[in-house]
Amino acid sequence: MTDSNTSITLPTGESLAVTLRRDKRLKKTARWQREPDGSLLVRIPSRFPKKNIPTLLDNIAGQVNRQKQKATRRTDEELQARAGYINRTYFNGKIQWEAIRWVKPMKTRLGSCTSGGPTDGHIRISEEIRPWPQWVVDYVIAHELAHRLHPNHSLEFWRTLETAYPQTERARGFIKGVMFAQGRSWDEDD
Repeated sequence: MTDSNTSITLPTGESLAVTLRRDKRLKKTARWQREPDGSLLVRIPSRFPKKNIPTLLDNIAGQVNRQKQKATRRTDEELQARAGYINRTYFNGKIQWEAIRWVKPMKTRLGSCTSGGPTDGHIRISEEIRPWPQWVVDYVIAHELAHRLHPNHSLEFWRTLETAYPQTERARGFIKGVMFAQGRSWDEDD
């Protein structure tokens, strides 16, 4: 696999850094995702013609632009502001996401964060936790933000979250207590 660096310009004039990576596992289709620093990683088949790369990047710029427009319609302003505060306070402002919004209660989760694809960087927080104490809601937001750095519940994910958000264990205890009282199981490692 080889990498090359370039950039794309969105219709808004915003410039995004792009890393192009030739990937022998891909045969026909290119894949892209937003990296934690806000840049894009575009994986292309190893035999993808160089002459087709500008068209591919134009298409991706259009997808990113549509994603941003959709995100501004979906983002709950108060939740967005809180996520910004948590990012600045606990993660030194290094995390980027596209949208954060309240959603109807999920069956087994309190939040989710998408990595890759057209909804990359979209965070959903269950309305079920709206009335909970702010420090618990903040934990759920911090948990989903940490997934922008570590997409799974790896040891590194937990180290990052516990180091960044000081009330992690307390909030997890609160959530386990609520779930127990409701007769629900909750294992956030699933």
